[in-house]
Amino acid sequence: MPQQFIGSGWSYPMRTDVTGSIALSSGDREIVEAIRLILGTSPGERPMRPQFGCRIHERVFDIADSATAAQIQADVKESLRLWEPRIVVDTVKVTIDDGDRAKLYVDIKYSIRGNNSKRNLVFPFYVIPEHED
Repeated sequence: MPQQFIGSGWSYPMRTDVTGSIALSSGDREIVEAIRLILGTSPGERPMRPQFGCRIHERVFDIADSATAAQIQADVKESLRLWEPRIVVDTVKVTIDDGDRAKLYVDIKYSIRGNNSKRNLVFPFYVIPEHED
């Protein structure tokens, strides 16, 4: 696939390179950083793009159970469909950490459009744990 299709942009998180200029990302790294940016942004957080982001942040106070996992899965699929046109999301699987019920793993399997190159990204998500009184 031509590099032009993937493009390049500011690194996320934003940083400087060895010359002191703003660091750029390109290729696969650009796509991974874009996915993390989408998932890490709540809709309404960006004043000039209020719809941009992923609704998973609305689940932070939910109980870590199969219903929450299913909602997170739907939120991730929808946000990536809307905001990352360079990929096709193959599957999204959300699992709850056995040792820490406040931690969920969002496993995203996707293909890069144009060359069908398969990729995988795991995004950790945390809910506020329940307190037993």
